[in-house]
Amino acid sequence: MRWPTRERRDETSTYRTNQRSTMLLRFTLLALLVLAPPCSLATDDSARADDRRVVEAHRGMVVSVSGPASDVGLVVLKDGGNAVDAAVATAFALAVTWPEAGNIGGGGFMLVAPPGKPPECIDYRETAPAAATERMFQPGETNLSHRAVGTPGTVRGLALAHRRHGKLKWRRLLEPAVRLAAEGFAIDAATAESLNDVLKDKDSAKFAEFLRVYGKQNADAPWQAGDRLVQPELAATLRLIADEGPDAFYVGKTADLIVAEMQEGGGLIARDDLARYEAKIREPVRGTYRGYDVFAPPPPSSGGICLVEMLNMLERFDLRKLGRESPQTAHLTIEAMRRAYRDRAAHLGDSDFVTIPQHLTTKEYAAKLAAGIDRQHPTASAALAGEIDLAAESEHTTHFSVIDANGLAVSNTYTLEESFGSRVVVRGAGFLLNNEMGDFNWQPGYTDRSGRIGTTPNLIAPRKRMLSSMTPTIVARDGKPVLITGSPGGRTIINTVLCVVLGVCEFDLDAKDAVDAPRLHHAWFPDRVQLEVRGDAAQRADRTKLADALKSLGHDVRTIDRQGDAHSIFIRNGVYRGYADPRIAGHAAGY
Repeated sequence: MRWPTRERRDETSTYRTNQRSTMLLRFTLLALLVLAPPCSLATDDSARADDRRVVEAHRGMVVSVSGPASDVGLVVLKDGGNAVDAAVATAFALAVTWPEAGNIGGGGFMLVAPPGKPPECIDYRETAPAAATERMFQPGETNLSHRAVGTPGTVRGLALAHRRHGKLKWRRLLEPAVRLAAEGFAIDAATAESLNDVLKDKDSAKFAEFLRVYGKQNADAPWQAGDRLVQPELAATLRLIADEGPDAFYVGKTADLIVAEMQEGGGLIARDDLARYEAKIREPVRGTYRGYDVFAPPPPSSGGICLVEMLNMLERFDLRKLGRESPQTAHLTIEAMRRAYRDRAAHLGDSDFVTIPQHLTTKEYAAKLAAGIDRQHPTASAALAGEIDLAAESEHTTHFSVIDANGLAVSNTYTLEESFGSRVVVRGAGFLLNNEMGDFNWQPGYTDRSGRIGTTPNLIAPRKRMLSSMTPTIVARDGKPVLITGSPGGRTIINTVLCVVLGVCEFDLDAKDAVDAPRLHHAWFPDRVQLEVRGDAAQRADRTKLADALKSLGHDVRTIDRQGDAHSIFIRNGVYRGYADPRIAGHAAGY
């Protein structure tokens, strides 16, 4: 069943039928999702789990950063919904339970792989308002402001996914999120830490509504695990969207509140920007690696092209023989990253505005790039600049993975950009707005060695989608998914996904080992390697040795504690193995 277009809004009443038959279900969901202990829905007799992070099942799986959100998706699967239904319900629940990145005021990409059909990408990336201009931002200007807000895409994107693939009623999918917001939920330690960190940030003090919505009643006490977060204005907004469909957000009462917020704070979004926003169906980028098919999002995401370009280069080398943790494997991976990210800066932007070179994902082009890699020394990033004149992204995204009993797979990544986005909460509506305008190149023509990019493809233009690194990915073999993955992490996202995909496709790791394996990152500029050092004492010692070996080759290496948060599902022999990345928080729910 389809949501009405703006020309067919009189048909909206269709979505208010069968309410009596679903009343019992709603009360059941309330009991399960609001009153039950956090792990009550982790598994049933058909699933085994050591904890909420590792779950094996045969009929359905949801893995996300939030226990209540994963449980919402699982209940939808058990109630006869498919993976897209579960993804939509999980995404709306995350807007309540993981406010730093779950959202209705942001945007993202959903990769859907129906069994027996080609995968498709639903692009619901934000757009620049019509009043935006190429040079509207000055160097050093804050992106914590109303001016930094792009036109949100999440609600239209989720509605488009549901219209094309969903089975259950739209209202049914939003009801758990409405309940979680209205009745509240017990936050976990990760959410408490996230809230405390942003509330003590001096920049947050400028946003009174943000402090009111997310601050504790007793402002002197920090949030703690087990405290209850209640969001009544958000519940009312979600209820409107549930009852009236996405138009409630884009042309209805919520749109009026967004525009009023923009006018009050000097933002650019107008009624026409909201009314004209459309999510788009795009063909995913497809690559192959060692007999696997790899599907990831196309521009305006840079993720698919960069991921396939890197895999194509690395396929030229026998990494397995070199060893997964060898300095040589790390060196070759870094050099592939360096070259792909240079192409990202040179060529990638919104494909509705710029022409994307077709050769970037070809095996022939990768062979040429791989031939230029010195196996003993790093290539200076400046030497790859070419036509880019050299002058003297945030981690706070969230990813979840879903698969149902029929093998329909969904990989979804969405974001507000920075943690808690712009910090602007729409007064009267209770939700955060993004600050995605910061993902455009603010200074035309100015690209420097610190990582600031000023190349033409990603300059600001009215209604243009800003370049993204989000890389929701599905890896298949013989037409069936074997890995569903993705990650937050700004420009590190693509390289985090690369590390997970290599773990499965090159080194035959299962989901847990591939996700747990330490990661690395290079983004062309700044010309340095970011090396994750984690694990027990022996593992940390091994990573320190690897850092030293890379330094001896000539790399500038910085060590970090954490990169990404890749909630993944690994499918083998009909068994779904969900694994929630332990780096932040996460919960797998399967049956």
